Amino acid sequence: MSKLLPGTRALRTFEAAARHLNFTRAADELGLTPAAVSHQIKEIEDQLDLVLFTRTSRTIRLTEAGAVLLDASVDALDLLNRAVSRARKLTRGTALLKVTLDAQFATKWLMRRVDDFRKQKPGIELRFDITYDVRDFDLDDVDVGIRFGTGRYPGLTSHRLFENIIIPVCSPALLNSGPPLKEPRDLFNHTLAHIEWSRQGVTWPNWRMWMQAAGVEDFDDSRTLVFRTSTDATQAALDGNAVALADFAMVATDLSQGRLVQPFELGIKVAPDFAYFLVYPQAMKDDARVIAFREWLLEEAVKTPT
Repeated sequence: MSKLLPGTRALRTFEAAARHLNFTRAADELGLTPAAVSHQIKEIEDQLDLVLFTRTSRTIRLTEAGAVLLDASVDALDLLNRAVSRARKLTRGTALLKVTLDAQFATKWLMRRVDDFRKQKPGIELRFDITYDVRDFDLDDVDVGIRFGTGRYPGLTSHRLFENIIIPVCSPALLNSGPPLKEPRDLFNHTLAHIEWSRQGVTWPNWRMWMQAAGVEDFDDSRTLVFRTSTDATQAALDGNAVALADFAMVATDLSQGRLVQPFELGIKVAPDFAYFLVYPQAMKDDARVIAFREWLLEEAVKTPT
């Protein structure tokens, strides 16, 4: 009987076609042609002796049998993906720790300290998954993560790292050669950059909020540069193209080494519930690699100026 069941590749094709209800979109997702998707669906139907889709010249719909098979396919593929993730973690042994984190934290904070961890723990090899996507520890081949959020994640243990204080920064060249910056209103003569981020009713500090805190009520934010990531906003400041709002912890090294300067002391704290957190599955709390990385990371976080 097992010989009559579709293989994994066929199930993925069917699941994509059923989810999109469009062979062309399914083909784009899978890297196939629409004809190849249609052919695979026909093979599955012939193999199972079932009609999975009703087709018209313009639309396709799942039949009742197709809906039943879709639910089973989603469960089967999810179970298989989780098993593959666990198998990969077992195969790579106990010396490797895979860390997922975003590019801002990686380039501006962790990578500048990671050599110290390697000296302290030469028996543990760190590898990094640098992405703004939130990874699933059950599905993805990662062990621990650094996430910005509330720290409340079901099934995960989390450790708060440090507060986030947002300050204005610019390059020394801009400060020395551009219009003077004696008081906050002088910023009107400069290009201002920030990011746009909101979640759960909390907004990441922007220039309008900073100006309000500085007592400037007539600020027009329509001419500010809005970036998708903090990395891009900070780079605009490093390049001398703008005064940017940046997370102090992420630019502390640039400030201490003179690549950036802080023209005004005023900083705005991000809502206290939000911060960077080290997170990992509760089942891994006693893992020697996780313990070593956690202890080192928390020690480094305490050293971070805020």
